Amino acid sequence: MWSIDLQKSNFTEKEKRSIDILEILRRRGPISRPEISKELGINVVTISNYLDDFIKNNLVQEKELDVSEGGRPPALLDLNAEGGYIIGVGLNLMNMVGLLVDLKGNIVTKTQISRPTASVKELSEYLLEIIREIFRRSKKYTSDIKGIGIGIAGLVNKKNGSIHWPQKMDHYYTYASVDLSLRDLIEREINIPVLIENDATCACFGEHWLDLERGFKNAIYMFSGVGCGIMINGEIYTGTSGYAGELSIYNYKEDDLFNCQPGDNCFLKRWEIDLGILEDVKSGLSKDSKLAEDFFKLASCDLNSIDLKNVFAAAKLGNVLARSAVDMAAKRLGVKISFLVNLLNPEVVLIGGGLEEAGEEFLNKVTLTVKEWAFREITRDLKIDYSQLRENAVAQGAASLVTQRIFAGLL
Repeated sequence: MWSIDLQKSNFTEKEKRSIDILEILRRRGPISRPEISKELGINVVTISNYLDDFIKNNLVQEKELDVSEGGRPPALLDLNAEGGYIIGVGLNLMNMVGLLVDLKGNIVTKTQISRPTASVKELSEYLLEIIREIFRRSKKYTSDIKGIGIGIAGLVNKKNGSIHWPQKMDHYYTYASVDLSLRDLIEREINIPVLIENDATCACFGEHWLDLERGFKNAIYMFSGVGCGIMINGEIYTGTSGYAGELSIYNYKEDDLFNCQPGDNCFLKRWEIDLGILEDVKSGLSKDSKLAEDFFKLASCDLNSIDLKNVFAAAKLGNVLARSAVDMAAKRLGVKISFLVNLLNPEVVLIGGGLEEAGEEFLNKVTLTVKEWAFREITRDLKIDYSQLRENAVAQGAASLVTQRIFAGLL
């Protein structure tokens, strides 16, 4: 069994150097040994020793020779995309996505199901079934699958792979403990190393890892209003025990004393994962039969089958009730983001987890709210955008974390 620490500062010097070389190969490959040496400020002999190990393990390949300025032209090196494959599984607001990706992050196989409403113990079986399905679809790659990454909600214990899962009991939330380590459960059946990480953290890392053009180093990834991923100076920040990024404070004993409007100081209260959208819609449906009739017509659903996709669809088609609920959710999220950007001063705030399906009006409302609530100096150069990886962000981020560990020699 293996334990994962996401912060590069906690790696050994050798592991950090391996990851640094990987980073250059990902962003600048094909590239020569002397160029990598110059980039890192490390002598070319040392760099060659690392690269020779990568080549021996089929992770890196030599390509055509570079143009020579005299003497023998240096060979170019690049990641060997087919040198190994990783399974990534991610749980979003609307679905669960499973991917098989190569070492460059290219998607080979994808499978998905609607988000399960089951408890975390039952959810384990859904996770296993998606992994089994990827294996069924990927028989030619089976022997080269090197690891499995899973992004899931809740507080993930890095030492034993167990999870504290947020679970609603009557009208309040509690955190249910999963006695059986999810990591152990999957490793016993699949016999491949498994990494389990918080969903928002995975998504944040995936956006950084696979967005080769922007290359941002300070970011917040808003995974609904409940949790976020944090990147500081190019490294994922997970805190002392690995639990950083939970955006709420909560005491069910005093829940009734903590009800408030979006702008009051209790905006840090725990919200529903969908920012209260479904609750607001259902409340409105019960009050106005005409609006309800229009909503059900546009959303193509009934009271028992309403979900976020229905609401987003109705809002885009102009339903007043759906539009109002989505606008209020955007304001709630904007107020919370305002607090975070004042605290952390990031380059970019990314919004994902399924909320990107709400459309441009939602994003514009969030952006406007942040500009109204946060300090002008902080928002002047701030970018707020949807996740580029969209519904694949968590799964691709989880797989990318595994790829990084492969190159660090931890797997």
